[in-house]
Amino acid sequence: MKTYKMQKMKKILVSAVAALALQMPVLGQTYPDGVIDKTVAVVGNEMISISQIEQEVQIMRAQGMASDRNIRCELLEQMMTSKLFLIQARLDSLVVNDDMVEAELQSRIDNVRTQLGGDENVEEYFDKPLYKLRQEWRQTLQEQTLMQQMQQSITEKVPDMTPYDVQKYVESADSLDLPVVPIKYQLSQICLYPDREAANLAVKDRLLAIRERIMNGEKFSVLARIYSQDPGSARRGGELGMASKSVFWPAFSDAAMALKPGIVSQIVETPDGFHIIEVLDKNGDMFNARHILLKPVYTSEDRTKAFATLDSLKTELQNGAVSFDLAARFYSQDPATRTNGGQMADPNTGSSYFEIDQLKPEDYNAIKDLKEGEISAPFESRDNEGRSGNTVYKIVKVDKIIPAHTASFSEDYKLLSDQASTERAVEAIDKFINEKIEDTYIIIDPIFRDCSFEHEGWASKIRVTE
Repeated sequence: MKTYKMQKMKKILVSAVAALALQMPVLGQTYPDGVIDKTVAVVGNEMISISQIEQEVQIMRAQGMASDRNIRCELLEQMMTSKLFLIQARLDSLVVNDDMVEAELQSRIDNVRTQLGGDENVEEYFDKPLYKLRQEWRQTLQEQTLMQQMQQSITEKVPDMTPYDVQKYVESADSLDLPVVPIKYQLSQICLYPDREAANLAVKDRLLAIRERIMNGEKFSVLARIYSQDPGSARRGGELGMASKSVFWPAFSDAAMALKPGIVSQIVETPDGFHIIEVLDKNGDMFNARHILLKPVYTSEDRTKAFATLDSLKTELQNGAVSFDLAARFYSQDPATRTNGGQMADPNTGSSYFEIDQLKPEDYNAIKDLKEGEISAPFESRDNEGRSGNTVYKIVKVDKIIPAHTASFSEDYKLLSDQASTERAVEAIDKFINEKIEDTYIIIDPIFRDCSFEHEGWASKIRVTE
């Protein structure tokens, strides 16, 4: 039952997004049972058409998801629920955050322009001028913001959980409904990097040699296919396609925007590596460019030297000659953990505890068979820089292991409090929806009479046919 409620909460909270997805044209669109486009539901003064539902179905199909009549029922209910939130938000005079809307609007427009290859292609694809699309999408995002605010205003009224409430929740819940906490590790590390300066100089020399060949008449596209380490663009001769400058690293975008078409850039460094760039076309803040990406290559000598140092450190640590904390502060080259005595933290959450899927595969393989207090053998891994990380050599100490267990009040209070709070929020949202279904003028087309809606009140709003 608890799992069902959690899933239901997720459905409710994403219903606004489902109902207000940016409208994409659907080619070759057909409707069930040969029905032409028409309004299939009215909620207050808001209407929902079958074409809106079918557009969502087509998007789901494009993403590889199955679609059937049940999906259409679910989508309709999500859309109608969203309208209830929107109507109440307007009645409550909630205010739209225009700065947030404009930022999101620009981000979505940039993504569409990049996917379709420029403004002209966008207008042709949607069969509308860009300014009109901006108007429509801005309204869509404004409505989405209002609905999210309305949902938040409902859940904010739910009383905070006290320790007494959480204790009662645990006592009344079936043990099978309580969350299972997976195994967690607290870890410390000592990291050594290979000789970056030498590797960077070597890769720059290679890139300069390639650039010289281009200057002497060889084709950029041919050399990109041979040498570029960007697999996505290399097979296209390094071509990236028309895209907004906002989708690239700033250093890359700045260099490309400063180039005239046909001119090859000097070497440009980004967190992905080193590039040379040739701009093919520019249009406003968009450009199409070729690039060749090379990444630093480290030698076996780097690895051997680092492993020897780490092996020696491990021996001293095991002999008690120095503490791991002190050794990490003195020897580790990782600035993120060195000042903390090597203690690792999840970069996304800041937590010092890691579940298995939060660890890099190399790190987990190195520590999976260790006990508390044991130190791994030296191994090669990646840091958290750039898209794929930089090579790093390390040893890792297992500071603490928390075995997998059913959540308990004493050890997992926050987890249980969050789950109990979520269930209270579900109940508050459900109450709001049920009351609004009863009080709001709603008509649903009889083609949806066989739907099994989550909220039974919708069924009473289906128009009766004679």
